[in-house]
Order: sequence, then C-alpha cells, then structure tokens
Amino acid sequence: MRRIGIHSFVWTGGQTQEGLELALEKSAEHGYLCIEFAYLRPELFDLDRLARKAQSLDVQIGVTMGLPIEKDVSSEDIDCVRAGTQMLADAVRAVRDVGGDKLGGILYSAHTKYNRQPTADGWNNSVQAIAETGEIAKAAGVDLVLEVVNRFETNLLNTTAQGMKFISDTGSDHIKLHLDTFHMQIEEASPSAAIRLAADKLGYFHIGESNRGFLGDGTIVWDQIFDALIEIGYDRDVVFESFSTAIVDEGLSLACAIWRDTWTDNDQLARHAKSFIEMKWGEAERRKITNQGA
Repeated sequence: MRRIGIHSFVWTGGQTQEGLELALEKSAEHGYLCIEFAYLRPELFDLDRLARKAQSLDVQIGVTMGLPIEKDVSSEDIDCVRAGTQMLADAVRAVRDVGGDKLGGILYSAHTKYNRQPTADGWNNSVQAIAETGEIAKAAGVDLVLEVVNRFETNLLNTTAQGMKFISDTGSDHIKLHLDTFHMQIEEASPSAAIRLAADKLGYFHIGESNRGFLGDGTIVWDQIFDALIEIGYDRDVVFESFSTAIVDEGLSLACAIWRDTWTDNDQLARHAKSFIEMKWGEAERRKITNQGA
C-alpha cells in the first residue's frame, strides 16, 4: 500500500523522547501515514512507548541511518567491518522493537565524504555484511532498503545501476533499493530512467527538492519523476525529506552540509509537501489514463 510519509527532522532534532513523540503527533495532525526516524538507540529512548504512541496515531515508523567511520562495513579492516555488522543487526532489532517496518539509509558504508576510492575488498566486505543483515531483517519482518546517495556522502553506491549490481551480489531477495530525488538530481543522467531501471527492486522512495527546501522551488522535473513511479507500478512508501538549520541534528547537519535555513515554518512546509505530492501523483495518474486512451 502506498503511503505518504515525512521525515521526523522536519519536526525535531531527534535527541529526546518528547521530541520523537511530538514528531509522531505533528505527522498525524497533517495526515501523514508514516514517519521516518533516524537511528533509534534503545538505551536512549523508550521504544515500547514510541511503538504504542505510533499505533495509537496510526502512523507507521520506518528508520534510516548511516554508519560511522569506525563501523564502516566497506572497510578493509575486519574489526571495523565486524563492528558495523553488529551495529546493523542491533538496528534491525530496534526497528522491530519499535514496531517499524523498514531499515534504510547508507547501511553499506560510512556516511561521510571519503578521501579514497572504494576497493574490491571493501565492496565484497560490504556485500557480505549486508547479505547477513538481510537475513536478520527478513527473520524480524523488517524490510532492508539501501539508499543510493551522492558522491559527497559515500564512495560506494552513487547510482541506481551500482545499487542494482550490489543487490545482485548479495544474492538476497529481501534487499531492495531506497532512491531519493535529491541525490538522483546530482548523480543520475536521467532520474526517471533510474526509477525505471530499479523497477520492482525499488523498496522505498524519498521526495526531496534539489535545495532541500519546499517542493517545486528547485530544479527537479517532478512530472517525469511521478510518471516513472506510475509506470513501474510503485506502491510503497513515498516520504518527504527536508532539512533546515531551523531544526537540526548536528551530526546530520555536518554530514549533509546543511548550513542555512531552507525553511523556518515546519507546519507550512509539511502542509505544502503533502498537497504537492498528492497533486503530482494525481496528475501522473491522469496522464497515464489519457495516454492509454490516445
């Protein structure tokens, strides 16, 4: 079932239990059916309480994260890979315990600007770690979706084609791709062609403008994006993602280079994003019907 969701960083920096619960309440208030949280550390948050809150509001939780450098599963350092693999296993269990249905993000490498080329051994280490994590996720009933991001945030998977090769190498039927319009606008020759290439391997989709702000205020050609999603029959979650220094997580701000206010009124932003996505999806559906009748 396709649901429209929103990233919790629209509402909160995510450092407190109260902030996460507020994010759930605000998402439900604006009619969003799912929310994306950053990595939930069980020692910092009451996951059972979050799960009950989400269930009472009928908002589905998903979680995304990136690995720290010292737990980079694409490293050639086996201890580093082992630590990262353990972190991924712990993250899957946290998603399960909070009642979440997916773990996504930069799971296959560190979330950082690398100063080196990827290596064949690093690729293979990452493939093995993600294959193992996929089995744990499958047993836990959690989808595993790998986010393809731009060159400044990883050196391993920058294009959909690379992501498809990586998934093939894992040999897993449980692992899918997580595509993001912001990153595709940077790396793909044709974002719509990238969506068509992913096809049924597309498991999660981020809607974000080229400037990280209000949808429609940047350079993304949205009609082509939504036409491609309709063409492949995409029926999974579509989640709005936007970051501003108005509400910020310090670590993510540094990793994603969020240096200014792309917005200051999060209610206005959230209201606009939902109506924009619904409008563009409806327009694409009508174009499909018109084209079929032509």
